[in-house]
Order: sequence, then C-alpha cells, then structure tokens
Amino acid sequence: MADTIARDRSLTARHVGGVYGRALVAQIRAITEYPADFWVMASAGVMWNLLQFAFLTVLFATVPDVAGWSYHEMLLLSGLLSVAAGSTALLCDGVWSTGQMVLKGEIDYRMTRPAPVVVQVATTHIGMQGFGEVAFGLVMAVYGWIGAGLGLAAAPVGVLALVCAVVIECALVTAFCAVNFWIKGPMSNFAFMLIDLQNSAMTMPLGLFPSGVRIVTMFVVPVAFVNFVPVAVLTGHLSGWWLVGTPLAALAALLAAVGVFRLGLRSYDSAGH
Repeated sequence: MADTIARDRSLTARHVGGVYGRALVAQIRAITEYPADFWVMASAGVMWNLLQFAFLTVLFATVPDVAGWSYHEMLLLSGLLSVAAGSTALLCDGVWSTGQMVLKGEIDYRMTRPAPVVVQVATTHIGMQGFGEVAFGLVMAVYGWIGAGLGLAAAPVGVLALVCAVVIECALVTAFCAVNFWIKGPMSNFAFMLIDLQNSAMTMPLGLFPSGVRIVTMFVVPVAFVNFVPVAVLTGHLSGWWLVGTPLAALAALLAAVGVFRLGLRSYDSAGH
C-alpha cells in the first residue's frame, strides 16, 4: 500500500513537472518567433541593473563603506536580488495576471484540466526582461563574489542561497498575487508593494533601517532571506547559524503560496458574481 501511494505521488509530481516544463518551452518558442521583441525586452531588463551598478560605483567612489559593507559585498547583494527577480519573471510571470483571470472568469476552464491551476496560471506568460535581469545579475554577483574574496569553498553556500532566493521570490509573488481572489481587481497591488519593499530596502544593508523594517523583512515577509541574510553570512556580517533560516524561509514561503492559492480557488465564484 505504501509503495502504491509513493508511486502515485511520484507520477503526480512527474506529471506536474512535465506540464510545467512543456508550457514554459511553448512560451519560449512563441517568444523566439519575434527576436526583435525578445532583444528589446531583454535589454530593458539589463537597464535597471546597469543603473544600480552605476549608482553603487559612484557611491563607493566617495565613501569607503556603507554600514560596514564594501563595494563588492553590495554588488553581491544587488546581483542576487536581480537574479531572483529575473528568475521569477522567467518561471512564473503569469501569476501577475491572476486578478485579470479572476475578473474575466478565465480560471474556470483551468480548474477542469488535469494539472494544478497555479501551474497553469504561472506559465501563461514569460517576462522577457527576466533574461537580461538574470544575465546581468549573475555578472554583478560573480564580480562581487570575486571582489569580496569568496572562493570555491563557499560555492555550496552560494548555490543554496541562489536556489532558495528563487524559490522565496517566486512563492511570495505568487502568494501576494493570489490575494486578488478576494480583492477583485486587475492589478496585483500587494505584489507590487512587495517589489517596492525589496527595491527600497533590500538593495542596502538592513542595519540602515529601523528595527521595524528588519523585523518585517525577516520574520513577517521574509524578503531578507532572498539576498541579505545569505550574503551577510557569506561575508561574515552574520553568524553562520542564520543560514539555517534560508531554506526554512523558502519552505515557509512555498507552503504559504500553495495555501493562499488553494484558499483563493475555494472562494472563487467565476465571473459576474
């Protein structure tokens, strides 16, 4: 009996993974049909990162450090955040359309398909700017990694931080977009607030902000575990024990996203109600 249950779960996971992968591949094929659009959007994704890189370069031309953080450590901080944000655009950008789908009743037929609704919604679109964000974010992160004196011995921690950052970012955006099941509207305002919080607070050391901001970003909406906590551990600004919180935050964010979306589907009453 136990073997049968385990096999069924494996097949279910395999099926969901297959649906997700095929949907993303289909989106990528559609994108490559218009190469000019792809390059324009990918370039747009690079621009914000270039501005952030230029800002940090100019800033550290006049000051030696920011709250004890060096230039390369700050590059690593911004680079990891950019990779996480760009990966969200590539892996689950469709969740931003949750509100529109709820208003138009487009969730209806997705509920009849043999795949999780959240997977179907997430793969309805790919943010082409994500290619540029991920590419330049990795450049900043690698440059910062080398400049901060981090070697290959720290690479496993870096990989763990990168994977957890992507999971946390995707999960939090999905959860906040799912709020539109209750708050009817085409725009995912809570998800935009999440992104604004990250762009305002998580590109700088948390020590610069009041304790309330630190508590919220670490224990309420754990965006600090996307980039600040792992980078602070790698560079010695935080104890290594803090690294345990990174996978825990990823798991908590993932469970929250699945739970909020499921609750949203239970309250969904199609269009016109």
